[in-house]
Amino acid sequence: MNNIIDTARRILKEGPICDSCLGRQFAKLSTGLSNSQRGNSIKLVLSMQATANNDTELQTDLAPTLPQARKLTGGDQQAADEECWFCRGLFQDGSNLKSWAEKCISSIEGHEFDTLLVGTKVPPIFAEKEEVLWAECGIAHAEPVKSELNREVGKLISMMTGKTVDFKRPDVVFTIDLAEEKVEVQVNSLFIYGRYNKHSREIPQTRWPCKECQGKGCDRCDNTGKMYSSSVEEEINRKVIETFKADDAILHGAGREDIDALMLGTGRPFVMEVMHPRVRSVDLKQLRDSVNSSSDKVKVSELAYVQKSAVEEVKAMKVNKQYRLKVIYNEDISIETLKSSIVTLSNSEIFQRTPERVSHRRADLERKRKVYEIDLEKVNEDEKYFLMTVRCEGGLYVKELVSGDNGRTKPSLTELVGKQLKVQELDVINVEGGISWQDHMVKEKRQDTSLQRH
Repeated sequence: MNNIIDTARRILKEGPICDSCLGRQFAKLSTGLSNSQRGNSIKLVLSMQATANNDTELQTDLAPTLPQARKLTGGDQQAADEECWFCRGLFQDGSNLKSWAEKCISSIEGHEFDTLLVGTKVPPIFAEKEEVLWAECGIAHAEPVKSELNREVGKLISMMTGKTVDFKRPDVVFTIDLAEEKVEVQVNSLFIYGRYNKHSREIPQTRWPCKECQGKGCDRCDNTGKMYSSSVEEEINRKVIETFKADDAILHGAGREDIDALMLGTGRPFVMEVMHPRVRSVDLKQLRDSVNSSSDKVKVSELAYVQKSAVEEVKAMKVNKQYRLKVIYNEDISIETLKSSIVTLSNSEIFQRTPERVSHRRADLERKRKVYEIDLEKVNEDEKYFLMTVRCEGGLYVKELVSGDNGRTKPSLTELVGKQLKVQELDVINVEGGISWQDHMVKEKRQDTSLQRH
């Protein structure tokens, strides 16, 4: 106790100090008290000790910010406290903190949110004051001023709006800039898991900037800035952006299919990252129906709100896939040789160097992938094509499994048949599994997350 008293007396010698700034220097010594309560209690104990010891010097040091001490020293007990030398009144008048809370609330006008967090940029002078005070007074149990400001303003915002503080992944983050006297607000993305089917052979999975102008617009891209007029991402995100009143929406897929490939079956898993949403409570069944009715190229299913961690898991997925291929040939082939070659490739390991068609954007590596099963479904010798299905490990370049890619894929169907084969059409008919999205699921969205002032 003597250490606390001695430290507090040294702090008082620095000048008038408010209850919060005094209590903050001992913040780690007790729980269940605000710094203001802690500081006032210390002052009262000091005043009682000063009275018992007839210590007029201590009472004089207390008087500027303690009415009881002013009365004992002959001052006006009803007079206002002198301004705190440390915070310059920031914590002395409750209206100051309330004003910052109101600025935060005003900065998020027009946005829905459930959770919040407050941060602070403090002027360098605050940090300098703290360091000098801690060093000169031997303070070892303090918390930084910005920690108290974050907490107290956060509590006020929560009380005024009915929203809750979330230290892990809040919907919005307010940053109080004391020097500039302004509030910066960051609206965090929300994330939606789902699966998509692609019914067009003319669109990529994600937006593809024009190679010539890098998205700026030129004659080659007809001033669109894009290589393709649309994408799976855009077919979905148009309604997502509109519904959530968002700035943008980015698709994170579990792998990708070629532009000229269909994505059938149960669809490909994805997470849509909704950037700066102003609406956060959306009925995802209605969103699904809205997306599906607006596009004949892409359909979505199994939409669910998930946490940010789902993005990493979806992008890291290594799942088996099943394809249906239409393979064409110019020279006559032996059907028996074709069948035996398919048997040879089934349940085999394939060694593939990065295909020539993607070598400009992928590292030139040799990969080992597994083919589990190949079924020959149909042969049309008159039109020189056959249909087959391939079930294989994720990451296998299935077109090159057929063509051989000038020897970069071994073994290949072209090599085994002895005639050049080419995939004319490719459909992904199954992406096996998916993430356990329930592990990433967020709490059910409340129907009313709009800003309510009490």
